[in-house]
Amino acid sequence: MIKVLIVDDSPLVRQLLTHLLSDTADIQVVGSAEDPYEARELIKKLHPDVLTLDIEMPKMDGIAFLRNLMKLKPMPVIMISTLTEKGAAVTLEALAIGAVDFILKPKSDLTNKLMDYREELIDKIRFAFKSKIRPYTSIPKPIQAKDKMSYLQNQIIAIGASTGGTEAIQRVICQLPTDLPPIVIAQHIPAAFSASFAKRLNNNAGMTVIEAKGGEQLKYGTAYLAPGDAHLIVEKKGMSLYTKLLDSEPVNRHKPSVDVLFDSVAHSVGKAALGIILTGMGKDGAKGLLNMKNQGSFTLAQDEASSVVWGMPGAAVEINASSEVLHIDRIPPKILSLLKVKKKH
Repeated sequence: MIKVLIVDDSPLVRQLLTHLLSDTADIQVVGSAEDPYEARELIKKLHPDVLTLDIEMPKMDGIAFLRNLMKLKPMPVIMISTLTEKGAAVTLEALAIGAVDFILKPKSDLTNKLMDYREELIDKIRFAFKSKIRPYTSIPKPIQAKDKMSYLQNQIIAIGASTGGTEAIQRVICQLPTDLPPIVIAQHIPAAFSASFAKRLNNNAGMTVIEAKGGEQLKYGTAYLAPGDAHLIVEKKGMSLYTKLLDSEPVNRHKPSVDVLFDSVAHSVGKAALGIILTGMGKDGAKGLLNMKNQGSFTLAQDEASSVVWGMPGAAVEINASSEVLHIDRIPPKILSLLKVKKKH
């Protein structure tokens, strides 16, 4: 039985979350708290397995409470987030501090989508319960290329991730030099959050990171993040590669889908591409990574020990889609060793 404690200042939200979880055989809501001080006492008394935590609360905000919790008693936490720019920035900070995942705050007009919301909430609690909680460790310094590299034309790095992915992607990107071939990224994230995530990556990484708008020619030293409400694909026109956004149905319940991105890279780039699948729940990206490998791409999967949830990388390993399985901090040097460099004449 997974014991859940709900921490939220809204009585309505506490009541709704409790109701949504009430008929689940393997989940029990053991209590609810309206502020972090009450939550602290209930954690000592009830020993919950998973916490749902509102970001904006009186007396102490969710971020300050999460910081203390991760120092004193690390445990799986799912943030309850608002769909705003401020909510996005704070949620990404919470994930950096150690929260496993987030879910959007339920709205009162959710009636016809309530069952979908319930399913998502239950999935996230189950995965949080099985996830690895680890103390935050600083990102290693960027790898310095020995001298200015000159890479072959139309090489590309494609990265896909879900749960735990915002931190995993940042960890990889921030260790890479600035002049690499273009990087394309599909991360499962809501539309209101993707611009904030791109901005956060851009502020912390050496390279330029932007949210793809569609139609950009892929440039060296730039990473392109799929927006949270569209599939990102790579298209070849003439001798160049371009981004394209598709407003089609979700694939594997996701939009953007990692499979959609990887399949396009396999088709447009083939063996000049490098595919990387990072932490995340579900199987999105596994078949696409296999498609890339079958087209001659070298493919990497994050290992179980360094993944928050080894769903997507595990699914890729299961179907033999990854050429190699590596700890997150071994992926950046491996990327550099795999990139083809122009020979000096």
